Amino acid sequence: MNATDIAQVQDLRVETGGRALVDGVSLRVPAGQVTALIGASGSGKTTTGLALLHEYPPGATVTGEVRVPDGLIGYVPQHPATVLNPARPVAALLRDIARSRVRHLPRRARRPAVRQHLLRALGQARIPDGEALLHRFPHQLSGGQQQRIVLAQALLSGATTLIADEPTTGQDALTKQQIAGHLAALARQGLAILLLSHDLDVVRTLADEIHVLRAGRIVESGPPEKLWRSPQHSWTRELLTEAGTAGPSDNALAHRSATTPGTGTRHGTSLTAPAAPEPVLQVRALTARHGRSPVLHTVDLRLPPGCSALVGRSGSGKTTLARCLAGLHRTHDGEVLLDGAALPRSLRDRTREQLAAVQYVFQDARAAFDEHRPVLDQVSRTAVRLRRVPAPKALADAERTLSTLGLAGDLVRRKPAELSGGELQRAALARALLARPRVLICDEITSGLDTVARRNLRALLVRLLGAHPDLSLLLITHDRDTAALATRTAVLDRGRLVEQGPTGQLLADPQHPLTAALLQAPLGARSPAAEAAPSAR
Repeated sequence: MNATDIAQVQDLRVETGGRALVDGVSLRVPAGQVTALIGASGSGKTTTGLALLHEYPPGATVTGEVRVPDGLIGYVPQHPATVLNPARPVAALLRDIARSRVRHLPRRARRPAVRQHLLRALGQARIPDGEALLHRFPHQLSGGQQQRIVLAQALLSGATTLIADEPTTGQDALTKQQIAGHLAALARQGLAILLLSHDLDVVRTLADEIHVLRAGRIVESGPPEKLWRSPQHSWTRELLTEAGTAGPSDNALAHRSATTPGTGTRHGTSLTAPAAPEPVLQVRALTARHGRSPVLHTVDLRLPPGCSALVGRSGSGKTTLARCLAGLHRTHDGEVLLDGAALPRSLRDRTREQLAAVQYVFQDARAAFDEHRPVLDQVSRTAVRLRRVPAPKALADAERTLSTLGLAGDLVRRKPAELSGGELQRAALARALLARPRVLICDEITSGLDTVARRNLRALLVRLLGAHPDLSLLLITHDRDTAALATRTAVLDRGRLVEQGPTGQLLADPQHPLTAALLQAPLGARSPAAEAAPSAR
C-alpha cells in the first residue's frame, strides 16, 4: 500500500490556553481498515480526528505533521444537530450534496439520479422509512435519527476516508449492530475509517487497530484481542472493565424491582403496580405528531416517585414523549397531569411553578449551555428564574449542588468548552435539581460517556434517588445497565407502548420480542455482517 493512500498523524501536539489537548500523538488510518481511538471524555479523541480535516480549536498552537490522501474526508460528529440546519428540512441539505454528484449528467437525468443517490445513502445509513424523514426538520428527529442522517450526508459526498465520532451514541442495541455491520462493509469496500468511540463492544467488534488515549497521549495500542486479553497500562485495564458490572446499589435497585409486590398486567397498563403510590405524573391517551405524521399513538403512562425507565429503538418516539411531558412539543392530544392537575401543552403557558416541577436533562449537554458564560452562573440562574432565589443565595446553592455531584472549585467557574462531556452532564443535572423538580427527565444522559464515567453517573443517580425519595426520575435510555436502575420499565415501539412492568421481570422474562432484543441481547452481539468483517478483511 502506498504511503500516500494512508491518512497519517505524526507527533501531533495541539495546545490551547497553555494546556495540551493532544500531546505527541502518532497513528495511521489505512484504507480498508477500521482504526479506533478510545479514552475518557476530554482525552483528545475528537481533537485528533478533526486534525485529519485540518480543523483545530480557535487560537490553538499546532505542531507535528498531518498527511491525508487525495479525496474527500467525511465527518460524522458526536452531536449531529450541530451540522444540521434547524431552519431547513433534512432533505434540503442531502439534495444539495446529491446534486453536486450528478452535474455531469444531462439535465433530464439529474432529478431521478439525485433521488437514487438519496435512497441509496439512506439505505446505507440504515434509516428505516427514510423518505418519510426527509420532510422533517432536525428538531423533529431523535438523536439516533440525526446521527444516521449525518452518516448518510457523509456517504453522499463520496468520501474515501470517514471519521466516525461516536456513531453509535444514542442508538439502541439492534441499530448499533446494524451500524457496526455497515461500517465493516464500508471498510471492506476500501474506505479508511477512524472510529472515535466509548462503545467498547462496537470497537472490539470492528477495529483492526486500537489506540488508547489518556490526557492527550496514546498510552497503549494494539489489535482488540491483544488489548482485551492482556492490557498493559493501568488506564486501559480500568477502561476495559466490563461496562455491565453493576455496583451494589445498582443490584439492590434491580432486586427491588424484581420483588416489588403486585405486578399488574404486562401490556397497555400503567407503570405502577396496583399497590404503588399515587403517580406524580400521569399521561392519558396521548397522541403526538410531527406535521401530519403520527409519532405517538394513545400512550398511557404513570410515573410514581422513584425511578422509571423508557426504552425503545431509535425513532420509536421516546424523546417526543419526553418533550410532550416537558411542554416542548405542542402538537399532541390527550392529557399530562401533574399531581392530578392538567399541565398546559406548551411550556409558554405553564406557570413558574409548573416549569420548575418538570425538568429535562438533554442528551447533548454541551448544546444546552451558553458557551460564553461560566457554568456556575448558568446553573445558579435556574434558582433565580424559577424559584425567585436572590442571586447570592442562588450562587451558593449552585456551588453546593455542583460539589455534591463531584464538580467543585475552579472547575465550575470555567466556560462549558473547558469541561468534558461527563462534567457537563453533571452540571446539567445540577441545574435541573436547583429547580427542586417533582419530575426529572433524563434523556440518554449516559450515552457518549466512557465506561468509567457511565458507572460513576449511574452511581450518582442512585444517590440522587436516595436523597430525594419524592422525586420521580424518568430515564430514557438504550443502555441496559442504566435501565436496570429503574423499578419499572416501559417499552416503546413505533409510537406504541408494547410492554411495561417491573424491570426485574422484563429483564428475566420479556414477553415482547423487542423487549428481549433491547434488554437481553448484549450490546456487543455481532450482526452477521459484523461477524464476517474480520475474516473478510
